[in-house]
Amino acid sequence: MSAQWQAFKGGSLPIASARRGDVFINGRFLSQRGSGVQRFARQLVLALDEELGAVNTGRRWRLLVPPGVSSTPKLKHIETRAVGRLRGHLWDQGLRFACERDDILVNLANSGPVLRDRSIAVLHDAAVYRTPDNFTRAYRLFHQMLGRLLALRSTIGTVSQFSKGELSSALGLNAERIFVVPNSCEHLRAVEPDPTTLTRLGLTAGRYFLAIGSPVPNKNMRFALEAFEKLGALAQQFVIVGAVDTAVFGRGLAEIPPGVQLPGALSDAEMVALLRNATALVFPSLYEGFGIPPLEAMLNGCPVIASDIPPVVEVCGDAVLYFNPANLGSLTRAMHRALQDPAMLETLAKRGDERVALYSWSRSARLLMDAVDRIA
Repeated sequence: MSAQWQAFKGGSLPIASARRGDVFINGRFLSQRGSGVQRFARQLVLALDEELGAVNTGRRWRLLVPPGVSSTPKLKHIETRAVGRLRGHLWDQGLRFACERDDILVNLANSGPVLRDRSIAVLHDAAVYRTPDNFTRAYRLFHQMLGRLLALRSTIGTVSQFSKGELSSALGLNAERIFVVPNSCEHLRAVEPDPTTLTRLGLTAGRYFLAIGSPVPNKNMRFALEAFEKLGALAQQFVIVGAVDTAVFGRGLAEIPPGVQLPGALSDAEMVALLRNATALVFPSLYEGFGIPPLEAMLNGCPVIASDIPPVVEVCGDAVLYFNPANLGSLTRAMHRALQDPAMLETLAKRGDERVALYSWSRSARLLMDAVDRIA
């Protein structure tokens, strides 16, 4: 290709031999710290690879990764290739030189080259526009600008109907131009629970509430702790898994209440063990693009108590005991009911089985393939 491409590709083999109409996947997510976004991208690529084994799309698919990526998914039908010399968002921008004009570039993790036509960018939510206090000023301003620039030339995808409406409003796009590729969690079916988890944390099966989330304001963890405190003598234990910053428990909660554990980030095997033995998952979020933890809980037979915000209602339907995340008494009453009504918890768990069956990575992969085919 051009001298620009030669400079970008570094020591890797050129891709100039690829025929027009091929699909290239931005694999920078493999160099990033794992979170829900990165897991979405990895699992979707694995599902795409399976689908491509069964369906001839008439295109070759390639996964482009930055240099130095040590762990790449094992793929049979998607070629993996390391390209470029740069890092981070600069590497993303260089990807426009990696594709021929008629090729399609797929970006799965909230980023991508802004000067590239015939591309897809999956933006997982509108949080940088709707909940700006969650982010540093520099991060917020950069990603607000990046989202708007991507919307000018890329086909935008997202993970829920709620986020579709939010991004339509924030980016000034016709909602019909945004497609939806939902999250899933069935990869957790293959995870064996760590049998030492409960003993190590001093927990008894069926005698603790569980929450999963970081300490950013929209996760509303301090609110959940206040509700737990109000249970008083009825309280069991409360385990909050995720990144820990005790500053989030301020305003009268300078000390962690008795019965609360903050084990930090845990492995999938530890998380599955906690989910399978909890009284219920408490999900108090104020804002989400999708809300993965309730789905993960349902997969593992764990009843869910969740805030009644639109994306959670969309994903969870009638399989959840809802509460108003602006009303402390609403959550306290829900947790109290969970302690007093085991039949209700059993009903929720059964409904959860039905609800989680609506989501699969293979279905999401087919939706993404359909979006690729619609690009003229």
